[in-house]
Amino acid sequence: MPRHRLSATSFATIYPLYVAKVERKSHSQAEVDEVITWLTGYDAAGIEQAIAAEVDLETFFAQAPRFNPNASLITGLICGYRVEEIEDPLMQRIRYLDKLVDEVARGKKMTSILRGGGGVDPAPTE
Repeated sequence: MPRHRLSATSFATIYPLYVAKVERKSHSQAEVDEVITWLTGYDAAGIEQAIAAEVDLETFFAQAPRFNPNASLITGLICGYRVEEIEDPLMQRIRYLDKLVDEVARGKKMTSILRGGGGVDPAPTE
């Protein structure tokens, strides 16, 4: 089965669109980063590195440090499809992120967006 062309799109192309979407609704880049971190395990440096390297979405998700096991709790419609019914694992992960960004833009509480998982884990102290 051929890959969807979205999988070859660079994360560097998609990321500013996510940020612009939430900023239009008076939310912040930090909130976008928080949901990306929750979903994928990338920290701020990892997100910046993925942007600088212009990795495609397939690589971005394949190299995710820690894809959240609670991602399966993300349900609902995105682009006319129920995210929980998308069969292609990569496309499902892309749509999970789309759904989380949409929820940020709509002003949902972060605890709800992160499926009760709370905020991002704090950085370890030395």
